[in-house]
Amino acid sequence: MAPYIELTNLQVALAGLLIVINGVVSVVLGLRLEKTLAIASVRTVVQLALVGAVLSWVFRVDRWYVVIAIAAVMTLVAGLSAADRSKRKFPGIRLIAVTSVWACAWMLTGYVLLFVFRDLPKWYEPQYAIPLLGMVLGNTLNGISVGLSTLTETLVRSRGQVETLIALGATRWEAAGEPIREAVRTGMIPIVNSMMVVGVVSLPGMMTGQVISGMDPAQAVRYQIVIMFLIAGATALGTVSVVLLSVRRLFDANHRFKFEIIRNADAK
Repeated sequence: MAPYIELTNLQVALAGLLIVINGVVSVVLGLRLEKTLAIASVRTVVQLALVGAVLSWVFRVDRWYVVIAIAAVMTLVAGLSAADRSKRKFPGIRLIAVTSVWACAWMLTGYVLLFVFRDLPKWYEPQYAIPLLGMVLGNTLNGISVGLSTLTETLVRSRGQVETLIALGATRWEAAGEPIREAVRTGMIPIVNSMMVVGVVSLPGMMTGQVISGMDPAQAVRYQIVIMFLIAGATALGTVSVVLLSVRRLFDANHRFKFEIIRNADAK
């Protein structure tokens, strides 16, 4: 098997020319995305270059508290991003999102590090802990943001039905049962769809990178299976957590729906 190719800056720049395709499409169709594409491209390069520098330093230092600090920053950013993607906001949405992301991502990543990869020399091995957590956060963020958006939209849309059920004696959980199920279902659909076609329609990035770097394809497949199950579990747990915590926030102790605290994200 051929060794992986060490890319030069020139080769990366040649790949960067591919973004011109997006720019041409934007100009031809009048999408007005040229500036956004340019900013996104620059941010991609700068952010990944910074990540590479930080990871090199973390691997060199090799201290548990450094890994925990990096993981905490990653988790905080993921939680805030999940909350900010929701079209409708309510007081406490950021705390709920961060808490849900933190709990599910750290719990399940810790399980994999301690029990699945139990032969690691250190429980906090940076080479494994940070990439695993990053993949979990990225996918859990999507599930949580979709679940949040679906829950708030469904509750607002079915406000009359929810309040009628409460007036007839239903608890908040009974009245919001259908919106809860719809939100969790919608949040889990993307990862379920990915699992249905993985290896057939698409080759995941981690597996592709391992194969390119020279790892035995059979081993790369095993790693990817672990990752897919880890992401699926974290997405389900995170989506359920954020939806249930949001319902507790949107209904008071007397099971009254606090519709008035929900606002559009672009509202002044």
